[in-house]
Amino acid sequence: MFIEQVPEIVRILFPKALWRMNPNEKAVYLTFDDGPIPIVTPWVVDLLKKYDIKATFFMVGDNVRKHPQEFRYVIDNGHRVGNHTFNHLKGFITSTDRYIENVELADKYISSDLFRPPHGFVNHKLYNRLCKRYKFVMWDLVTRDYSYRMGGKDVLANIKKYTRNGSIITFHDSLRSESNLKYALPLAIEWLLEQGYSFKVFE
Repeated sequence: MFIEQVPEIVRILFPKALWRMNPNEKAVYLTFDDGPIPIVTPWVVDLLKKYDIKATFFMVGDNVRKHPQEFRYVIDNGHRVGNHTFNHLKGFITSTDRYIENVELADKYISSDLFRPPHGFVNHKLYNRLCKRYKFVMWDLVTRDYSYRMGGKDVLANIKKYTRNGSIITFHDSLRSESNLKYALPLAIEWLLEQGYSFKVFE
């Protein structure tokens, strides 16, 4: 996606997906995509531990295979994990059968009832099949920490501008996002706490 907050018309097309949680509760849901990655993922976990915050990590199965210690570190610290396919596939250019097989392969390593499609792209055929097996989690705010066109201050500005009650906020614990993440995440947590937000994970 190339926008921070997805328009309502797009959300309506995928009504079973979680885009935003309770708008009447001053709480947010921190999520991290694309890990686990050595150095980056443990840094995120340690920062969250400092503030006693739990989050949800949507993991790439092949990264879990390559970095089992980092995966276990997330689990052992009480965080939720979700399936982000095995090879970070694009839903619009991958056949339905191959995509489902890739998700199932990732599940052997991750074992979760949560799923988020890489890039947020999935066609309705895939969406309908995956909703039968998984809680389909999208987002209310994507921070764009992965963007080379943005700096950490821009990422932080997105959080301050778009966060609202029930926001599902997406960061990335990846090498591509590392610089922006390490700048913005600590300051974002401090700001969210100052605004009176609590932090929740999916049940």
